[in-house]
Amino acid sequence: MSRNLQPLSIIYNQKSGFHAAQQDDEYERLMTYWTQYGFEIQVFELNQQVNFDDMMRTVLARHQQTELRGVVVAAGGDGTLNAVAKQLIHTDIPMGIIPLGTFNYVARALNIPIDVAQAAEVIATGRIQAVHVASINDQIYLNNASLGLYPLFIKKRELYNQRLGRFPLNAYTSGLDVLLREHKSLKLAVTIDEQSYPVATPLVFFGNNQLQLSDMKLRIAECAANGKLAGVVVAKSDRFSLMKMLWKLVQGKIDQASDVYSFCAEHILVNCKKPKLTVAIDGELMVMDTPLKFSVKKSALKVMVPNVITPV
Repeated sequence: MSRNLQPLSIIYNQKSGFHAAQQDDEYERLMTYWTQYGFEIQVFELNQQVNFDDMMRTVLARHQQTELRGVVVAAGGDGTLNAVAKQLIHTDIPMGIIPLGTFNYVARALNIPIDVAQAAEVIATGRIQAVHVASINDQIYLNNASLGLYPLFIKKRELYNQRLGRFPLNAYTSGLDVLLREHKSLKLAVTIDEQSYPVATPLVFFGNNQLQLSDMKLRIAECAANGKLAGVVVAKSDRFSLMKMLWKLVQGKIDQASDVYSFCAEHILVNCKKPKLTVAIDGELMVMDTPLKFSVKKSALKVMVPNVITPV
């Protein structure tokens, strides 16, 4: 690599269609644009045949062998961003974002344009901003982590997506479907900053993205913005109570629901008699060992953002 060029590595999800044949012209424009800003570009595709950890070791070595750290670009949905961010936390290599997901909460919270060409401009001409990253055991989450009904929403949403295509409406339709069919409780012990609470709950939700929490009209949005853990527990699991909760959510009044409790903390521990729990992390399902330990890695990830000061 030339000493005068900055490395730019693009990590993209094959499913996102970032380098699809029908988008060749747009893809070539991006490559030409970044080249004009002195980047030497290499593209890495995420698919089932690629070992992600091995690929990222190659990417990191590429950026660490030069004084110019360049940018590692994640092109995809929030699941792709999460995977790349996990490798970049606590390094001096910034992450660029080409948002190609359904809701793109990470990009939107950082004022990164959803338009691909404009997002590419931010990567080339923006500034570096350090952002908070929440963690659960050895996994990070940029948006949210949840237990109970929410992982079932994810499974059902993927079925809707496979049959009908990826549309935001599917997220809400799948949620309603699950609420009508499933209403079991998890018996947990939740310790919030050293204070323990026994709970029987169908849903526990932890948010790290103030924009997403604001969209849900939750007061704890400011908590996430300040680098603390923001959580929500639903206290009742009967179908009628869950339907009322969903209606409050649609109205933007979820904080007023009588059986919904939100909290803000530095550390959270979730224990359960079950040795493993299914957790939804940034839209991806994982089976994790209990207890679940939550914390925030403050200002741990560097991201390219527009040249406008925004609180995170």
